[in-house]
Amino acid sequence: MKEEYLLTTGAKRLEKVEPSLIRTILDRAAALRAEGKSVIPFSAGEPDFNTPSDIKEAAIRAITNNETHYGSNRGYPPLRKILKEYILRETGVEYDDAWEIVVTSSAAEALNNVIFSFVDEGDEVIVITPAFVSYKCLVNMCGAKFVPVPMEADPEKGFRVDVDAVEAAVSEKTKMLILNSPSNPTGAVFSYEDLKRLCALAVEHNFLILSDEIYSRLVYDGAKFYSVASFEGMKDHCIIVSGFSKTFAMTGWRIGYLASDRALVNHIMRTHQYSTTCSPTFIQVGLAESMESERTKKQVAEMTEAFAARRKLIMELLDDIPGLTYIRPYGAFYIMVDVSALGISSMDFSMKLLEEKYVATVPAVGLDDATGKYVRFSYATSEQNIREGLRRIKEVVLDLQKGE
Repeated sequence: MKEEYLLTTGAKRLEKVEPSLIRTILDRAAALRAEGKSVIPFSAGEPDFNTPSDIKEAAIRAITNNETHYGSNRGYPPLRKILKEYILRETGVEYDDAWEIVVTSSAAEALNNVIFSFVDEGDEVIVITPAFVSYKCLVNMCGAKFVPVPMEADPEKGFRVDVDAVEAAVSEKTKMLILNSPSNPTGAVFSYEDLKRLCALAVEHNFLILSDEIYSRLVYDGAKFYSVASFEGMKDHCIIVSGFSKTFAMTGWRIGYLASDRALVNHIMRTHQYSTTCSPTFIQVGLAESMESERTKKQVAEMTEAFAARRKLIMELLDDIPGLTYIRPYGAFYIMVDVSALGISSMDFSMKLLEEKYVATVPAVGLDDATGKYVRFSYATSEQNIREGLRRIKEVVLDLQKGE
């Protein structure tokens, strides 16, 4: 290499890849906790529940039975058979478990594999924003153009995709549209009509839809989840990505999956086999044995019911804080809180909460919120934490209103 080149420079593909603000806040919260501070965790999208008992016990048995060797690149065949039926119930679409379903080491790996398998330098990728931070960074790593299309916000109806704006953003270079419904960070659940129009655009203009459906089972107040794959002509125009972290409280297990038409999966496999080779065998064996057990179903149902109760509680407590408003969420376990009436930016408000009151939240500017007025609260924590966290937040708001 040329002598003037600094080895510490890193690859050019990383120039537009910024560190995750979520991780920055999590690290700071961990440091404060290590100092003995009582930190309220409204920042991470991590359920505070334990993994269902049958899954843990089955994984332990799998280790004891020496299910610790290499497995298929595509995933443990019995698990893929179960996922075929699971996906059919979720989406209404039948995938061939031999060729069209791939088990990955987290949904994050699945996102990485899909984007790197199809997006080239110079392509354009449309993303409905605010959005999960990984989408933008992965698009930028590919050397493609990130094209954000902001959602419309209604305090009662929630965030909604602006389909006309998406259509206006489509060009000859559009390779992919990335959707996440139910949405992190907005809690939006896209309507049947809006999804139908988006799918029609994909077919008409010949681009792929990457549909992140990891929150599919977390919907509230009569909202209904619709998979992009269920619309006419979409099996060979979309890739669905999901995992076990949210619904099954398995964030640390790092296990996910994707499904698509065989022709698309063949390309993804070329990326997947050189990233993780295969996901941990004992986890897959344990899931195949236990993810559909009656006890697992019962514990998952209890978790989803708890999230619904927490959502109701956090909205009730926010209603009691003058100066804060929010956009009603209909899915996932996040709520976007508007702090603009306080005369302070979302970043400053979030940092003030963390450093002064030890409440960890995420300013939505780190999630492609162009307004700078929203802070994302996660209600994937206990009701006790929600009550205490909102008590501390109310103190900060009242101090700001007093000019202190």
